[in-house]
Order: sequence, then C-alpha cells, then structure tokens
Amino acid sequence: MTPFISEIIGTAILILLGGGVVANVVLNKTYGNNSGWIVITTGWALAVYVAVVIAGPYSGAHINPAVTIGLAVAGKFPWVDVPLYILAQMIGAMIGAFTVWILYKNHFDATEDSDSKKAVFCTAPAIRNTFYNVLSESIGTFVLIFTILYFTDATISRSETVVGLGSLGALPVAFLVWSIGLSLGGLTGYAINPARDLGPRIMHALLPIKNKASSDWNYSWIPVIGPIFGAVLAALLMLVLS
Repeated sequence: MTPFISEIIGTAILILLGGGVVANVVLNKTYGNNSGWIVITTGWALAVYVAVVIAGPYSGAHINPAVTIGLAVAGKFPWVDVPLYILAQMIGAMIGAFTVWILYKNHFDATEDSDSKKAVFCTAPAIRNTFYNVLSESIGTFVLIFTILYFTDATISRSETVVGLGSLGALPVAFLVWSIGLSLGGLTGYAINPARDLGPRIMHALLPIKNKASSDWNYSWIPVIGPIFGAVLAALLMLVLS
C-alpha cells in the first residue's frame, strides 16, 4: 500500500460514508429520510474516523488537500509530495461519489427535488453571501487544521507539557469534525475539504442524474479557496506560537 493508493482509498471511503449519510437523510424512500442534521454530522464524523483508520498507517490519512497544504506550510510535510496527495484525494473523492450514486440510484430516481440530489454530492450556502460563505469555510477549516497540528505534536509548549495525543489519532479527529459540523456546519454545509466538495461536484455534473439541478459552478470555488485559506492561516499561527 503506497501513500498515493492509501489516500485514494481513504478519501473514497470518506465520501462513500459521508455522501452516503446525506443520501440516506435527504433522498426519498430511504429508512433514514428526514432524520436530520444530527444524523448527517454524526455520519460525517464517523466517516472521517473510518477513513483515518484505513489510511493512517500508510499516508498519515490527510484525505483533504487543506490538511496536506496546512501540514506543508507548517513544515510537517514535504512540499514535493503535495501535488501527488491532492491528486489522490481528488480521484478518491470522485470514486466515492460515484459509488454513492450507484448504491442510491433508485432513491435518486424517486426524489423529485433537484437540490436534495445535489446535496448528496456537494455543499451549498444556507444564505448566499460570498464574504460570509468564504469566512465560514475558512474558520471551520482553521479550527480543523489548528487542532490537528496540536494532535501531531505532543510537546508544543515551551515547558514540554503534553497538550495533544502525540500522533494523529482517528478518534479525536472524528470528534473534531463532529464538533465543527454541529457548531459551524449550518452556514455552508462545512465542506472544510476542497476534494470532498470539488470531486463529487464534478461527478454530479458528469453523471446522468434524472432531473438534476445545476452543479452551481459559480459557488464551487468557495469550498476550495476558503478551506485552503483557513489551513494556511492555522499553519502560520502555529509557526508563530511554536
């Protein structure tokens, strides 16, 4: 298992389970239909847990370009490997989204609302406002990356006091993503991961989904630029504080 393959598989599992829980909640005639935001945020948190468990031993389980870029800015990951990791994450995200569509195809066909179908693939703002939408994605990702950087260094403080777990563990990252979703996710759907949004959005545009909505490319740059900005800001602040 190479890091490249590991990132593909880990990200594919992330989107399979994360997109899967959204499909279960928003598509018609599923047992989970209309079960609500708590189910979605919990499902995404557990999706992160499973993906990190799978990919962690081989690639560090970035499964997110914002994590890869943030770690590189912080000096914890080589820049030369960044493009390969991001490519793997995008491939994995597209595979995961395609698999969700195949599994839930009958329920896609049974759902009339085109926005609900699109929600399985990608995020959208609750209230469309470019500045606040970018801010939401940036702050959410800032919290993600800043906390992950603490997870990965058990001796950050000058007194050598242990403030984290010493390594990137699956369970704390799951709780972290769960917290972000519950507290900040209601604004833009908390992509906090460029591959998680862009890869499935591409699949939404390509797949023959019955009565589908526009893929909303005018908004698509926000779940990419916002998380990257938040990741860089978190890494720079960590460097200043360390």
